[in-house]
Amino acid sequence: MYGEEPLFGLLNRIGSPVEGHRPWPRYRLGRDGWLRLIEGLAGNAWSLLGLWGEPKAVHAAFREDFSGDVAVVSLDCPQSRFPSLSAVRPAANRLERTAHDLYGLTAERTTDPRPWLDHDAWDVRRPLSEQPAAPAPNPGPYTFLPVEGEGLHQIPVGPVHAGIIEPGHFRFTANGETVVRLEERLGYVHRGVEGLMQGKPVAEAARLAARVSGDSTVAHSLAFARAVEAALGIEVPARAVWLRALMAELERIANHLGDIGAICNDAAFAFMLAQTSQLRERVLRTADSCFGHRLMMDRVIPGGVATDLPERGAGLLLELVAELRKRFPPLVAIYDGKASLQDRTVTTGFVSTELVTRFGAGGHVGRASGRDQDARRSPGYAPYDELTFEVPVLTEGDVNARVWLRIREVEQSLSLIEQIVARLPAISRGLDHPSVALEAGRGGEGMALVESFRGEIMTWVRLDGEGVVARCHPRDPSWFQWPLLEAAIGGNIVADFPLCNKSFNCSYAGHDL
Repeated sequence: MYGEEPLFGLLNRIGSPVEGHRPWPRYRLGRDGWLRLIEGLAGNAWSLLGLWGEPKAVHAAFREDFSGDVAVVSLDCPQSRFPSLSAVRPAANRLERTAHDLYGLTAERTTDPRPWLDHDAWDVRRPLSEQPAAPAPNPGPYTFLPVEGEGLHQIPVGPVHAGIIEPGHFRFTANGETVVRLEERLGYVHRGVEGLMQGKPVAEAARLAARVSGDSTVAHSLAFARAVEAALGIEVPARAVWLRALMAELERIANHLGDIGAICNDAAFAFMLAQTSQLRERVLRTADSCFGHRLMMDRVIPGGVATDLPERGAGLLLELVAELRKRFPPLVAIYDGKASLQDRTVTTGFVSTELVTRFGAGGHVGRASGRDQDARRSPGYAPYDELTFEVPVLTEGDVNARVWLRIREVEQSLSLIEQIVARLPAISRGLDHPSVALEAGRGGEGMALVESFRGEIMTWVRLDGEGVVARCHPRDPSWFQWPLLEAAIGGNIVADFPLCNKSFNCSYAGHDL
């Protein structure tokens, strides 16, 4: 009955709009309305954008993929319970488990009730709830899902890994060398970011947002800034908007170059890693010269940007583009012509279009499997609505496709940098300073969707009347990509896991918060 109904049509019938939520509406539902929402989700193309809790309430955000409409729904939970969305949106499961670990909210009839972030190592349980509790006195071991069958054996990997990699546990069940099932356990680098943000002035919370995932510091900063600006109704100067996009594209190029080389290195072709690492270093040095920081951390701030391009900045950027246009295509040709590389990447780590759509996965994971979504285009944000670029989409869904997605996105980002430099607005006064958001003196709720190099970041924020963060929820793209890595490795050999893993390159820190 509800499967073909537009998103706003259903929500206007079953919910009540909440004042002061921008730029998209938020609806408060009753329990019956929440159940009707679940019924509607079973038969439509609404993507889950996020799910988060707070004491005695749960929120979820959705996008209607065809129209691009976005909305947030909320349910009061006086008994700290709510009907689970995981049966109709499996990506909700780990988010629901997190809401339970942090806020004590219980998802009824969930597909998986186990804890997620809480490893029984904290000195408190449900730390962000109204009534935190003492830790369990004798916590038992984490229960991994059972697997039965003749000749099966398990291979535990991590959480401590070789080299400089963040911690995560991977439990393989294999038949000989063939992986039958992979089960992940994450949460080892949980830092309590959401709790740390509560009660912080906007400027301090912005620094925390910039450190959600260090390789996406520009994108997370931009998502937080745009959410704050939406909540306060702040208009950002044109030059700041374009400088933000410039930083975002530099960040995208640097990460894609690093990933392309690292994937090849995991296929025993170290030459490519050496070459792309040189190019990545070139990008980072240019970023440092232009914005005073290799990763451009804390350069995007609510209300504008913290620094402007130096006088020679435009020339440095165009020199970088020219060098990459010269040095990158020969490396692409080497990758494409190396039979030993193709043997390792083609058909390895396949993920279907149906699965990426069901989980709402974006970025190179989603687009390599045919899911055509990019937040720069839909719902879109400035200045990308004035720029010319393509969103590459492939359907093969394997490691090779995820490499080629990165290659094509590097090419698009080089073009975007040229366009931005050519059209960068003149310097203007006002609003290019963090004090603007602090001086606004009014509260509100805001949400933003920003395209990072991994995919779509969603940030939701509520500010009180003093410009202080009452609640903030940043959702990294990795939340919807990590589960698909479990599917990608199935049927492949154990030795191909590093290759599959790096082709995803999900963030541990961005997930664990």
